[in-house]
Amino acid sequence: MDKLENIFKMQKELDDFIKKGRNLDYPLSEWLQRKAIALNVEMSEVMDEVNYKWWKNNKDIDCQKVKEELVDVFHFFVSMCLDVGMTGDELHKLYLEKNEKNFSRQKGKFGEDYKQ
Repeated sequence: MDKLENIFKMQKELDDFIKKGRNLDYPLSEWLQRKAIALNVEMSEVMDEVNYKWWKNNKDIDCQKVKEELVDVFHFFVSMCLDVGMTGDELHKLYLEKNEKNFSRQKGKFGEDYKQ
């Protein structure tokens, strides 16, 4: 099992454990909304660690804390992928396609689907 597959498997196990242990049963739209909010909250915690407040004195960035917050973000991201039926393989495939488009855009080669 590759690393991404393993992460998806572990996240599904965690999600199932939480749903069962807390007796949670929301419709898909509500799960996605709740997880999107949680993802935003975790991203805010990343922001708190990286000195986004230009009006305050900077503190040294603790990369370990940033990594921990990014893992929290990743948990909710993978959970949302699972909710919409995305596999690790599909995420990888879609990432490769999008990465190629992004490189093309940076090189000034905009496709028909790109709107400025």
